Amino acid sequence: MSYKYIGTPKYISFSECRENNHVFAPSKYTRFLPQNEWLFVPMSQICTESNTKIEIERKCEYNYTEIGDIDVSSGMVNHTHYYGMNLPSENPKHCQCGDILISTVRTYRGGVGIITEELSNHCCSPAILVIRNVAKIITKEYLLAILKTDFFVEQILGFQTRGMYPRLDSDAMNKVLIPIPKNVDTLKYVSILQRSFLNKYSLIRQRHANILQLIEKELTENQKSNKFNYHLPRLNEVKEIGRLDASLYKLFFKKHLFSILNYKNGYSPLTQQQLKLIPGPSLELRLLGTRIDSDHYEKGFYRLITPKQITNYGIVRNEEFIGTPAIIANIQFGDILFGESGTGRTMVFLDDDNNTINNAHAHILRSMLDNDIHRVITIRSILQFYKEIGMTDCMTVGGSGGHLSPSYFDRIMIPNFPESKQKEIAALYHNPQEYLTDDFTLDNFEEKDNEYNLAAGIYELDKTSKRLKEKLNKAIDDIVNDREVQIEF
Repeated sequence: MSYKYIGTPKYISFSECRENNHVFAPSKYTRFLPQNEWLFVPMSQICTESNTKIEIERKCEYNYTEIGDIDVSSGMVNHTHYYGMNLPSENPKHCQCGDILISTVRTYRGGVGIITEELSNHCCSPAILVIRNVAKIITKEYLLAILKTDFFVEQILGFQTRGMYPRLDSDAMNKVLIPIPKNVDTLKYVSILQRSFLNKYSLIRQRHANILQLIEKELTENQKSNKFNYHLPRLNEVKEIGRLDASLYKLFFKKHLFSILNYKNGYSPLTQQQLKLIPGPSLELRLLGTRIDSDHYEKGFYRLITPKQITNYGIVRNEEFIGTPAIIANIQFGDILFGESGTGRTMVFLDDDNNTINNAHAHILRSMLDNDIHRVITIRSILQFYKEIGMTDCMTVGGSGGHLSPSYFDRIMIPNFPESKQKEIAALYHNPQEYLTDDFTLDNFEEKDNEYNLAAGIYELDKTSKRLKEKLNKAIDDIVNDREVQIEF
């Protein structure tokens, strides 16, 4: 594996050799080799680990964070509610708003995040390292920005030894180097960019929650006078549905389905929404002849979107590209991408881009009407609502996250929301406006950025956050390589 930041030294001291039990394997000495050592300090010297444990009370409620609750792409931290008697750990660590959480298990996978909300009785897995205080020469946002880059990940990978996964623990903190910014403006620039990135992602989560609440409220407040009565499946019902899946007949599914069928404005199946189903293309090497995969754009490459990249918020987690001489049909503006496997991950493609494709696991639902973006976004949002309340899981078949075949689309009922409600939902997901940064400065950036955020939809927040992330990574790369940081927005 080739690394950008770490390497093997040309010579070692006798003391280093002795510390490694006189082993001369190069992997034992792979590490970051700074050109100017005075620019870097060990992580242990600029931040302190908090090991405070909580005493569990069986009847108390707790907000518990596991390693998997740390969003690798954004650095946001999620949690799950438990009663004390059900906590997954007997000795969880106390954590609070502002704490940086680092997974000590396979740290190289990027399990680093920061808590951005105040929660009562918040605790986390003992396998998470909690950073609460940092030295005054940096900020928490600056430290988090460093920890979310390849620079940090590669240093962790340098700890790898035969048969053991590299990880971060208290001892390893003495070996991980953190660059110190040369001046106050550089520190402020990186801190502002990181803080803005987190703020945008926090707003994405809020907008998404608001969409789900609007859908639920519209359904519950506009019901006909009929009352729900549950009954066990009858033979005619089983014959009509043609499946014996128990989930389709249980109380949970039927109760939610009733609220849709009983909606006063009516409903119709997904197959009657004037959407054309376009199966995703197969990108197997034997069919393409030549295929080159990349995590960055190269001239002539296709941008690729797969269900694995799509998040619950209807945005793409990371960028992927493939190069091939084969001609592949592109995704069009306004297309719904629907993940057949993985319990129906969805998004609406809203880029002005004629070079993006999907794969065989991501089908396209394309509107056959003009000026239909509000309705398309609403349909996608309703599908996501079904996914999150658990209805989609009841309709899927097979293992590994379930499989929702287009052959079942006639059983997915879409309520006929009024146009005013469609526009209200759509504006939270997509509200196009220009992100003009010509007059942004260190002093006014956060104020002007927040003005933009007030009206921006999820899609716009995601696009601008990715632009800021690119500048953030460029700044850190310049700091690490002792180059002048260009402050620009």
